[in-house]
Amino acid sequence: MADRLTFTLHELVAEIDAYADDALRTRHGVTFSVFEFLAVLADAQPADMTTLARCLGVTKAAVSKRVPALVEQGWVLARNAPGEGRSIRLSLTSRGADLVRIAGDDLEAEFRSVIATSADAGGIAALNGQLNTLTDLFRRKNSAPPPTNTPHERGDLE
Repeated sequence: MADRLTFTLHELVAEIDAYADDALRTRHGVTFSVFEFLAVLADAQPADMTTLARCLGVTKAAVSKRVPALVEQGWVLARNAPGEGRSIRLSLTSRGADLVRIAGDDLEAEFRSVIATSADAGGIAALNGQLNTLTDLFRRKNSAPPPTNTPHERGDLE
């Protein structure tokens, strides 16, 4: 365990992702990576590849490479957007939407069960609220203009 918040958070996310990957493979036959792609698309649909890439925090090329397999597997629909040149709009199929809903509910129940061993229901709600607050703080910070006089610009960091 790390004694720095940034490292501890990364360790926690890695453990959560590994737990989710195992649960999704076992119960639904998909990886966490596929589930995450579909769950993000569910929130952003219909989305073009550029928008989806931004939401996933990956490159447009990474999304473009992954889409054909997800279409072939019946999770995603890809349609040319009328009047938008070569732009392709992505959305979930009913099968993809069902997976996101059912597997998402399963993961939520699993995570609550794990956390419930050390917290009551009110504690889980409070933790979720705190995590949402932290996420929002960093989201706003990430969208703010960069500072004009950083330590590196001042020569504090070499």
